[in-house]
Amino acid sequence: MHTMKLIKIATVLVAGALALTACGSNDGGSASAASTVRVNGFSILEQANKTVFDDFKKTDAGKGVTFQTSYGASGDQSRGVESGNKADLVHYSLESDVTRLVKANLVDQNWKSATPTNGVLTSSVVVFVVRKGNPKNIKTWDDLVKPGVQVITPNPGSSGSARWNILAAWAHITGNGGTEAQAKDFVTKLFGNTIALPGSGREATTAFTDGSGDVLLSYENEAILAKQSGADVDYIVPDDTLKIENPGAVTKNAPKAAKDFLAYQVSKEGQAAYAKSGFRPVVDGVDVGDVEGANDPSNPFPAPAKLFTIQDTFGGWGVAADKYFGDGTEGKPLGLITAIQQATGKGVDQ
Repeated sequence: MHTMKLIKIATVLVAGALALTACGSNDGGSASAASTVRVNGFSILEQANKTVFDDFKKTDAGKGVTFQTSYGASGDQSRGVESGNKADLVHYSLESDVTRLVKANLVDQNWKSATPTNGVLTSSVVVFVVRKGNPKNIKTWDDLVKPGVQVITPNPGSSGSARWNILAAWAHITGNGGTEAQAKDFVTKLFGNTIALPGSGREATTAFTDGSGDVLLSYENEAILAKQSGADVDYIVPDDTLKIENPGAVTKNAPKAAKDFLAYQVSKEGQAAYAKSGFRPVVDGVDVGDVEGANDPSNPFPAPAKLFTIQDTFGGWGVAADKYFGDGTEGKPLGLITAIQQATGKGVDQ
């Protein structure tokens, strides 16, 4: 009997050791059957990532990999990780949401060098989403500030997509020869016509497709996804707009599976998967094919007549984040757009 007990105990110990081995490790070794990658991203990624995850799992590097996900407004997601939420790979709307984690010693300061795209994982442009048939005949930025036009855009206080949207409106003025004073006046009028500032890009889309507003400021990919999902909407790519570049990085001590997935995201295959959900490829040579929901599925990503960039027009997010969206803390002045929000009663806490 004593011998039988010893055999049973030994069996349990061996089984436990095997189970621990199967869990893999974070030491950079090869991905195991139990590798899990915790992805923390901005809200608009949620649907697109389902396809990208599935395609990655079909690759040698992705065999046996599972994903745990958390999505929400970009700024909120980044602050959550800074405060202790666990993540192996972060993918946000804004560069400043990644650099926040660099300052917190959670992401390596050389994170941009991890990909040939300088840290950019997905791309899009700012567009106008309108009701089917465009009954308000909205075509240009100037149409958005006409009396009676009801605008929805997410809140710049929490949402990265909102910041791209509002800077696109600002660039419409300064990028076409206007002054910052004129841009401030234009954006003030735009906020005056804004009837809702939902917390994230996805929440803004839901508000619009549920029937609120005449026009939604959004990412092109979000407009395409809405049409793919059956929403009764159209979208307009304005003649001048802002290029959206969404960055991502692995956190320190992330498992090899996370690094493999990061590499897959910027591969031609990974970018083709994102393109199917409406994102513009960030590498050359991607076979996009037809994209359902695009205005022209066979030519889904037409070049706007004038495409502004955050670097050329605003000096990069290192400058733009505080100048336009600063909250006035740490002795810094209130950001230009934050001040407009407060002056128009569309405050950052809405």
